[in-house]
Amino acid sequence: MAAQMELNLRPYQEEVVQAALRRQNSIIWLPTGGGKTRAAVYVTKNHLETTANAKVAVLVNKVHLVDQHYTKEFSPFLGSKYKVTAISGDSDQKDLFGILVKDSDLVICTAQILENALINTEEEKHVELTDFTLLVIDECHHAQKESVYNKIMGRYVEKKVRKEGNLPQILGLTASPGTGGSKTLEKAVEHVLQICANLDSVIVSTKNFTPMLKKVVPTPKKQYDIVVKRDQDPLGDHLKAMMLMIHEFMPPTVSRSLREMGTQEYEADVVELEKEGVRKENRLIAQCALHLRQYNDALLINDTIRMVDALQVLVEFYNSKKTRILDGTDIFLQGLFDENRVELKQLASNALYENPKLARLQRTLLDEFLNKNSRGILFSKTRRGTHCLFDWVNTNPELQRVNIRAGILTGAGTGANHMTQNGQKDTIREFRNGILNLLISTSVAEEGLDIPECNLVVRYGLLTNEIAQEQASGRARAMNSVYSVVAEEGGRELRREHINEYLKGLTAKAIDQVQQMSPRDFRLKISELQQIAVMIRIQTEKKKEAKKQRYSPGQVQFQCRECFTPVCSGEDFRTIENAHHVNINTEFKKHYRAGGQVCLERSFEDWEPGRVINCKKCGKDWGMEIKFKKVVILPCLKIKSFALTTPEGKTTPKYWKDVEFQVKAFDFTEDMSSHFPGLDLDD
Repeated sequence: MAAQMELNLRPYQEEVVQAALRRQNSIIWLPTGGGKTRAAVYVTKNHLETTANAKVAVLVNKVHLVDQHYTKEFSPFLGSKYKVTAISGDSDQKDLFGILVKDSDLVICTAQILENALINTEEEKHVELTDFTLLVIDECHHAQKESVYNKIMGRYVEKKVRKEGNLPQILGLTASPGTGGSKTLEKAVEHVLQICANLDSVIVSTKNFTPMLKKVVPTPKKQYDIVVKRDQDPLGDHLKAMMLMIHEFMPPTVSRSLREMGTQEYEADVVELEKEGVRKENRLIAQCALHLRQYNDALLINDTIRMVDALQVLVEFYNSKKTRILDGTDIFLQGLFDENRVELKQLASNALYENPKLARLQRTLLDEFLNKNSRGILFSKTRRGTHCLFDWVNTNPELQRVNIRAGILTGAGTGANHMTQNGQKDTIREFRNGILNLLISTSVAEEGLDIPECNLVVRYGLLTNEIAQEQASGRARAMNSVYSVVAEEGGRELRREHINEYLKGLTAKAIDQVQQMSPRDFRLKISELQQIAVMIRIQTEKKKEAKKQRYSPGQVQFQCRECFTPVCSGEDFRTIENAHHVNINTEFKKHYRAGGQVCLERSFEDWEPGRVINCKKCGKDWGMEIKFKKVVILPCLKIKSFALTTPEGKTTPKYWKDVEFQVKAFDFTEDMSSHFPGLDLDD
């Protein structure tokens, strides 16, 4: 067995772990790169050495952090003496979580895995909070509202309020609790106290070693790379003129309510408009809204990346629509694009009108990569944005000349532009090893990702909050690092960055004020907030239950969201593993067409993915088939592809948890009898 690494803390780290060493629940507030995780390893080691029957869980909120914490921190320092296990959603072991916890001294997992185990009733999969003696919660500022962290801590706080014993010690870690969107000190203090109450913890930071901390965590040089608004934008103007024609095609009252084109507000408006169209079964409005959203996406991309990228959004959308023209609305919308296609292409390829932000970004990158062995992260708002920027970097001769080797890092998932979890790991590893020297990333890389050699962080066309800004600038860890904001003169991104600067200072003041409270006042305030939280939680659960029972399944009829064809009833649905909603009615098959095979990189206990399924009439994506127990193929449906007709009108739920009827759990014997006629499955 490898020898255990020596575990030494810097003086400021020693200062912030004192409360935890006294077994007091605490949140460690240290900037990104200040060594919060190392401090947590120290507390964990001390806990394992001094606690009878110790059992520790380290909870993270992103899959790639499980592996990082295991290989870089907990295993090297504790692995030779203790059984340390890393479990993430894509590992087969997660199904035996209860057994793994029994066999380990320390488990590192995503919070969702612990949450699943807390609610699972099967013995080998179930755990209780009281099975643990210490919970370490990484990026603990997420313990609020509906987050998984807060679901877990909600149970903890309820047990505490009910005076149930044997609860584990809590150790939270954060670089910034934020102000919760508040701009006043009073409200920011309330927010920090709420986080403390949610985690049942005091908040600690260094008081005696601030200069040393500043030395260890150099603040990157912040520069605003300001761009003058482009004089002329013929492509944007032409797209807006086409949008106005769509506005005129709709009833006049509708288009008057829409805000400025090419903004997030406009996007929010057309999303609502589509729902309204579906609820009123007005296909003209619903389809126009869907198409306007694509045009607005194109405007947003035209504002941040190349004109050709903006046009590509629409080309892909209309190419996918061509085969399914159902009525006059489709003929108008498709015709409008087809008539303008050639002119749009000409406008998009005129270099005179290219986006000036890209030229500014190019200069920023050249300044850092010319004659330097640099490593940088370029943050972009959307997955599509990262792919467009990647393409721009790779086809840009100037950037290739300074040997920029770019890779994309986006969130894990199963969609077209999603990465697999292994893809994420490979990209991060190649960046660490220097095979890649520029990561083009969505916010997935803002939190917790340990890449010490980074000396350039660029935020490109991003509007976020002060926590994300703090996290992102903290990625620039090398000496003489640069944190650049590429933004338009007088634009929203710039205003937001300045607000974030102010909020960062406000967060520090709020934490200081909380730390100044007398222990008694603090305890009373936390206790009051916790009692309120428990009452709210109980009420919310009751409301959720009542909502689920609002209609009987037979009262709810499903229609395709795009063509309004009635396809099934709520009675036809069952849940598998409490997560997948399948239609068990054999008649349902006649409504859909199956396409290509779905490939997922992880395997599941009882099922495997089949083919994608689409509405037979209009081609709307409905979900996929799944093969259950290698025996039966069932359609597994996305609720957002359907409109639901209830006794009180139409609804358009985004998630299955929002439906207002109870979906029964799948019972193989009972539910499959119609699939195997003449066979007695009860024998």
